[in-house]
Amino acid sequence: MSTSRSIQNPGSRDHWPVVFGGSPNTCLPASRRKVHAGRVRSPSRFGALPFALLLVPIISFAQQATPTASPGEVEVESVVVSATRFDIPLDQSPASASVINSEEMEQKQIQRVSDALREVPGLSVVQTGSPGQLTSVFTRGLRSEHTQILLDGIPINQGLQGAFNFADFTTDDIDRVEVVRGPQSTIYGPRALAGVIQIFTKQGTGTPGVMFAAEGGSYDSFREWSQSDGKVNDFDYSIGASRFDTQNARPNNNYRNTAAISDVGWSPNEQLRISSLFTYSVSDIGLPNTIFDPRPIDHFLTERWLIGPHIDWKPTEWWDHKLIVAYDHERQINDPNEDGFVGATRAVFERTQVDYQNDLRPASWLTLTSGFFYSRINAGQERPFVLFGPTFISDHTNETAGFLETTLTPLENLIFVAGGRYDHFNQFGGIWTYRFAGSYKIDKTNTIFHSSVGTGFSPPSSQDKIFGNNFGLKPEEDFGWDIGIRQQMWQNRLDVGLTYFHNDLSNVIGFNGLFDTLNLGAAETQGLEAELHAQPIPNLVFTATYTYLEAEKTSSKDVSQLQGARLPRRPRNEVYVSATYLWCQKLRTVVEAKFVNAREELNFGGPNFDIEDYSFANIAAEYEINPYLSVFGRVDNITNEHYSEVFGFPALGRAAYGGVKLRF
Repeated sequence: MSTSRSIQNPGSRDHWPVVFGGSPNTCLPASRRKVHAGRVRSPSRFGALPFALLLVPIISFAQQATPTASPGEVEVESVVVSATRFDIPLDQSPASASVINSEEMEQKQIQRVSDALREVPGLSVVQTGSPGQLTSVFTRGLRSEHTQILLDGIPINQGLQGAFNFADFTTDDIDRVEVVRGPQSTIYGPRALAGVIQIFTKQGTGTPGVMFAAEGGSYDSFREWSQSDGKVNDFDYSIGASRFDTQNARPNNNYRNTAAISDVGWSPNEQLRISSLFTYSVSDIGLPNTIFDPRPIDHFLTERWLIGPHIDWKPTEWWDHKLIVAYDHERQINDPNEDGFVGATRAVFERTQVDYQNDLRPASWLTLTSGFFYSRINAGQERPFVLFGPTFISDHTNETAGFLETTLTPLENLIFVAGGRYDHFNQFGGIWTYRFAGSYKIDKTNTIFHSSVGTGFSPPSSQDKIFGNNFGLKPEEDFGWDIGIRQQMWQNRLDVGLTYFHNDLSNVIGFNGLFDTLNLGAAETQGLEAELHAQPIPNLVFTATYTYLEAEKTSSKDVSQLQGARLPRRPRNEVYVSATYLWCQKLRTVVEAKFVNAREELNFGGPNFDIEDYSFANIAAEYEINPYLSVFGRVDNITNEHYSEVFGFPALGRAAYGGVKLRF
């Protein structure tokens, strides 16, 4: 997976002085609107659409543009994504993809990656209350463990559940976030059933520089962070670190988080880069539980670290090699644990991974991407106060895999991708996946079509096997497809996209009447994703996204939900809008709002019940006093909306924050 950078980074010293100042062109919001190749979920059943439509490729990426020298014309900047495991211009990508870069996150004063994902069509971000609490991301109505999360190409889904908790993942040293929707197991393996979210760190370039910032605000909140990157001779580096403290709004709701991340590399020549990723975080939170059953002392600590050496070698223009060897570790302590059953617990998770990729281009119209993957996972939980049975339960999983993907460009503006993969696990054997995708651009009308069809899988988690007393579970499987269109108009000042998607999920792990875990269930999700990005005048950018989702349980065997019930916590309608403007090359203002409608909560075997609709709005502003000093502030939930993304766990009310930023 490439770590090349196609977007200039405001975190780099070379660009800091022009974040707000400089010529009109340099301060345009380069927030390069997400290349949303969003899936479109529709209110009706589109499963009967002719399968042949899947061969019509469309890429629905929308990205902001900067004005060119010619008056009135907006040139669309080419942004690359790793939707094919190698760099490709966004308007040629055969996958539904979205990109959020560091400049956009900085302008909106986004501190956690999960908050950046709230504007991506097809994604539902669900936070269990206030900052620091469990934060999940549902992709196209599928569960959080069905989305593979990668950091510089390294899978980082962790813990007994196999999902990724976005609660503690900050935007420190992050260059961009890429979201690829639809089954991607063919190139990314397990847990890429619904898609992948790839997070790339910055790569140092130019003269080294340093940024320091601090802010304070509501709920006794304080945050300090710093960033530095640059290149000296053959060595490049980037590093970010932060500390966040808050009391939040309820008793026993405090949150402390310390995080650090770094990417250090050595490039003796243009063909070779040897680098390593380092990450560390520790968080300490109170667990107040629901407002109906508060827990005044329940506490939870999580510590994670990762090291991931990379080798990127390009011996010729037509041959690339990428090798990643990674080790990560997570430990969790829940003490005291007021669940009334097992008392204090300690969970541990460790993983070793090897990922090799080979890109061979024997002809200008052909790219062959192949590789292998190995993973070894040890996970377990210690329950010292259990009266009956073992006090430590564990799970050991080994995986080996190989894949091959072919990318063809038989005609100009036409791209076709086909691939297959085989994964073998020590516990349940092997599984095959495949994927076909394509895109086509009509230059005359500036219209892009894209479509894909593929299969994906998600292996049983350690939690499924341990607590359900079944180590013979099979992986959950998905057959998914999508089709979409993107249109640029008004001299590229207006960019709109529309995508429909459909998923059939089978072998879903659920509970029988004895609360054993079995492959019992099935589900169907389908919907529509729409997006609009507009730049009517220089320095003014509008973004709007909409997702319509139907997500239904189609099996009667799993007792956790009734057949035909809507999958819990998946909104039917989600709308996001934002506007960004740069005033007099000094003051940047951002207004954004979100509306969420028609959600249901699980009722443990009975009929689901409705959760209230909600909406919120945020505003942010930053003023550059000089190239080295700026002040900023924001107000979250400005209307003081009272709502819960998870029933019984209220989100924060209105909150105001302000701070200062220094650059050297």
